[in-house]
Amino acid sequence: MIPFNNRFHGHSSLNYVYRNGQVFRSRFATLKFSPNSKRSMSRIAVVVGKKVIKSAVSRNRIRRRTYEHIRQKMPQFNNNYDLIIIVSSSELMTMPAPEFMVQIDQLLDQAKLYKTV
Repeated sequence: MIPFNNRFHGHSSLNYVYRNGQVFRSRFATLKFSPNSKRSMSRIAVVVGKKVIKSAVSRNRIRRRTYEHIRQKMPQFNNNYDLIIIVSSSELMTMPAPEFMVQIDQLLDQAKLYKTV
């Protein structure tokens, strides 16, 4: 699970990224992000709406899978960012783990958040 310091606290932080962040979309999810030079660590939020998946158990499972994958990828980020991943498809629930990771990596690659060697 992702540490408490790497999570968003309060709606005003989310609102800033919603209004001012850059957007990248895929078939399954949307990534909104903005650079945050004021913080020493990146912050992440995963939003899964009730309209997308009714079951709280399923919504939480998608959140946990996403947080865990991003936690492993955070050392490769080239800066500190505020990230919001908005899940827009229930297909992520039944997707195998390797394919799920590829989908999240494609979003992060589109946004060019990784360090280039």
